[in-house]
Amino acid sequence: MSEQANYIRWFNELTIEDVPLVGGKNASLGEMYRELTPQGIQIPNGFAVTAEAYRYVLDQANGWQALHQALDDLNPNDVTDLANRARKAREIIYAAPFPKDLEQQIITAFNQLKQQYGDDLSVAVRSSATAEDLPTASFAGQQDTYLNIRGDQALLESCKRCFASLFTDRAIHYRIDQGFDHFKLALSIGIMKMVRSDLDASGVMFSLDTESGFTDVVFITGAYGLGENVVQGAVDPDEFYVHKPTFEQGHRAVLRRTLGAKKIKMVYSDGRTREPTHNIVTSLEERNRYCLNDADVLTLADYAIKIEKHYSAKAGQARPMDIEWAKDGLDGTLYIVQARPETVVSQLRGMVLEQYSLKQSAAPIVIGHAVGSKIAGGNARIIDKLEQLSSFKAGDILVADMTTPDWEPVMKIASAIVTNRGGRTCHAAIISRELGVPAVVGCDNATTLIQHDSPVTVSCAEGDVGKVYAGLLDFDIQSTDLSGLQQPKTHIMLNIGNPELAFKTSFLPNAGVGLARMEFIITEYIKAHPMALIHPEKVQDAAEREQLNQLTRHYANPEDYFIEKLSEGVGTIAAAFYPKPVVVRMSDFKTNEYATLLGGSWFEFDEANPMIGFRGASRYIHPAYAEGFALECRAMKRVREDMGLSNVILMIPFCRRVEEARRVLDSMAQLGLKRGEQGLEIYVMCEIPNNVIQIDAFSEHFDGFSIGSNDLTQLTLGVDRDSAILAEDFDERDPGVKEMIRLAVAGARRNGKHCGLCGQAPSDYPEMAEFLVEIGIDSMSLNPDSVLKTTQLVLATERRLGK
Repeated sequence: MSEQANYIRWFNELTIEDVPLVGGKNASLGEMYRELTPQGIQIPNGFAVTAEAYRYVLDQANGWQALHQALDDLNPNDVTDLANRARKAREIIYAAPFPKDLEQQIITAFNQLKQQYGDDLSVAVRSSATAEDLPTASFAGQQDTYLNIRGDQALLESCKRCFASLFTDRAIHYRIDQGFDHFKLALSIGIMKMVRSDLDASGVMFSLDTESGFTDVVFITGAYGLGENVVQGAVDPDEFYVHKPTFEQGHRAVLRRTLGAKKIKMVYSDGRTREPTHNIVTSLEERNRYCLNDADVLTLADYAIKIEKHYSAKAGQARPMDIEWAKDGLDGTLYIVQARPETVVSQLRGMVLEQYSLKQSAAPIVIGHAVGSKIAGGNARIIDKLEQLSSFKAGDILVADMTTPDWEPVMKIASAIVTNRGGRTCHAAIISRELGVPAVVGCDNATTLIQHDSPVTVSCAEGDVGKVYAGLLDFDIQSTDLSGLQQPKTHIMLNIGNPELAFKTSFLPNAGVGLARMEFIITEYIKAHPMALIHPEKVQDAAEREQLNQLTRHYANPEDYFIEKLSEGVGTIAAAFYPKPVVVRMSDFKTNEYATLLGGSWFEFDEANPMIGFRGASRYIHPAYAEGFALECRAMKRVREDMGLSNVILMIPFCRRVEEARRVLDSMAQLGLKRGEQGLEIYVMCEIPNNVIQIDAFSEHFDGFSIGSNDLTQLTLGVDRDSAILAEDFDERDPGVKEMIRLAVAGARRNGKHCGLCGQAPSDYPEMAEFLVEIGIDSMSLNPDSVLKTTQLVLATERRLGK
């Protein structure tokens, strides 16, 4: 019977339904090769050795009983016992000879593949377990892969090793955790054209943001060389985001990018060592540039969107995907080498929002990429090698150079994970997400700076940067059930400045962003004064000039650096809330704040009271800053037109006089931001008494008003916001301030203009939120931490007023 059996299936013969026959990886590759190659997605061709072949090998060698003896009564939590039994199981399979007919079928298929790709073909030999890549269990990295295999004997040897890898320690442990029976599972092998990413780059991408679960982006990571380094977390990769809705409308722009260190790359060995691959150090030039250009990033985004749509249609529901890609250095082509359902974020179906926040402040010992948004404390255990894992206790914090699937038994009991190496799609990151524990990866020096056996706090609740603090810091967890929360008639919007928090914050109930501040982006991402970028020759300090050169060295000119960084920061916020309105305030630094930016002291001057000095609209049309404002406008034009984020509304702060408003709007129109063109709306901050007194005149020039209660209080009461001695007199609830706000709301309504409030008052004082509802304000924009509480208060007030 066995002589007639066919143990080979070509990719074009397979579909996703063939998981029992060829495992998840091969079934998916076959599905994509058949269905998505016509859509322009490049998949390397190949064939699968079926799971039946694995059973055939064991049947012929009478290996089943020996396997039962090795694995029955296994205690998976005894690391030593697990290692011994797993080794025995692998030896049983490795010792089982391949029947001749199976060998012949594999070699015949290999020769057929050579006819397609040439005699010099090398192949990747990849395991594909029959329970792998299911929507509910990732099996990521559980079995082995062999790369750049040439020649018949090397191919057969790799196939045998693949079969044996079904019984690695990690694979056995994982199956027990997931409730899979070792003897019902089988292993298929995928043999496919080797993509020569050793000569270029490779990585992993997801059709959602892995940290927040935000589904409107493709998140791409990549590094030079073979993909193993990115998957296992041996390198800190480059990261890119592409916004799906605007991409599908035809806009072609990278939403946001982060340069990774990429200190090493994995290449093939030259045959003088037993190991087929090894890592080499990347050059400084490679580290300082992105491993993908924008065209490549957009090609990958196109692939990811098509793959997600295909699998979602087959599943009859949204199916976010986890996809491996590789760029061939010989033919320059981007290939997809694996795609499976994303198994962590997409499983989170609950409507309960958990918000973690630190109650104490401290300086972190180390920082890295935050994975998740939780905080955890515990004893730091630095683990250098596998043998130390047995000393790890439940609740400890695992600190390591990097993790591999062998470490998963202890990762399960860790309260947090910290690694020197890796990006947000590395092994440690994927497993920590799966386990729901916070991780800080890519810290570079965690194992040297964190003290072994000392208490630490790991925080992933402060944006993209994860932080590890010495000692056990106090923190809060706020849980809110969003399932029954109604939306009030008064629009509840958000104040946000940090793009890193935008995707997570978008899950709060909201009607958009009432105040997106540029200042955080300029301070944290750009770091330099715009005028110093335009006129570096005026910066007379050599060290500062060198810092400016370093910041902008990868750009054709320094202005491009400013425009790209500002547009990507604002674009990320706009994308997070798209298509809801996002009101972006043009820069509103004061002179003393501008002076602290790199090179700023050469362009600013001392003012006795910067709060009511050279700020806002007056700067934009003044020769001392007009060129800087032009850069801001070019960045906003890029956000709205190139990125397609037309939900951005621009807002002018601190506009003292109607004539000033006219001149600023004329300047913006000349810079390509003409009010009314391509749906552009421009608001003005209503924060100066003159804005209220002349609201009818200002209404002729603007589409809406946003009341800045901080400045309006300052100027109504004559209290300097920065004065500590007058702090008691600064109170937004003063009857005079409230009357100003009431007049502004009434004036805006009289002119048919939108009126919101974006100051601190309703976030701090419940009675101010009630007052705003009573006078009929259109929207109030709140700090994210007060949204849920204030929303409930606004709903109660509206009910009381019968609204």
